Amino acid sequence: MAAESAVTTCFRHPQVESYVRCTRCDRHICPSCMREAAVGHQCVECVKEGARSVRQARTVFGAPVGTVPLVTYVLIGLNVVAYLVELARPEFEYRFAMLGASPAGYVPEGVAHGEWYRLLTGAFLHMTPGEGTFGITHILLNMVALWNVGRVVETQLGRIRYTALYLLSALGGSVLELLLDPGSYSVGASGAIFGLGAAYWVMGRRLGQDMRAVNRSMAGLLLWLVISAGLTSWQGHLGGLLAGGVVTLAFAYAPRDARRTVVQAGVCVALTALLLVLAWLKATSLTG
Repeated sequence: MAAESAVTTCFRHPQVESYVRCTRCDRHICPSCMREAAVGHQCVECVKEGARSVRQARTVFGAPVGTVPLVTYVLIGLNVVAYLVELARPEFEYRFAMLGASPAGYVPEGVAHGEWYRLLTGAFLHMTPGEGTFGITHILLNMVALWNVGRVVETQLGRIRYTALYLLSALGGSVLELLLDPGSYSVGASGAIFGLGAAYWVMGRRLGQDMRAVNRSMAGLLLWLVISAGLTSWQGHLGGLLAGGVVTLAFAYAPRDARRTVVQAGVCVALTALLLVLAWLKATSLTG
């Protein structure tokens, strides 16, 4: 009886004899439950508990360090899929392109006539071959820019902040276009990408990086903004640049404490409300 009472078993596997104790909870554990620790071994539960108590490293902007730029990949995929649909069904582009109001005024279409989705859907469409000044190079150039800049920005901001930045930049571009040139018809992710460019510059300043390379990138964007005044929708580019800059300033300089998320979200909500109110006022004036 004495020898039998001296036998100890694993607390997770009572049928397995064990004489090793977890250095954290002091319970007996078998080889399948052992996990290497700094000193001795720990059980599975204690290892999980320890992992939960370790604070995850985050960037200055609040994103987990090592974020995979999944949203950038998804955005590129959505743009490519939309482009393939445009090639198969040309009417798809006209149905979802950014349009404030029909220039002729005879057809009640566009944002001013309740098609509010155009404020965002136009940012996922591009010119098809033989269309406009650029044709297929339109989507190629935009996707290359999104690949190069988007991945850098997303890894610093994280997926939720990055998604908010991208969509608000696209919305800002469409709203400024609606305000300044409501009869124009436009497609392209350029407004959102200009917003990412502004974010890249603000982030560089916040992180104290060598700004020479960052400034060269920004100078290229501004040069294209000037050139695009005679070729594409410069209003959309400028609107995206301004909206992206505002959003990233909030992300970069919000207090690094419990208030950070509240401040960042508050600025995004306020900017969204402002853009929608401006769009509504313009749409109302267009329809009388």
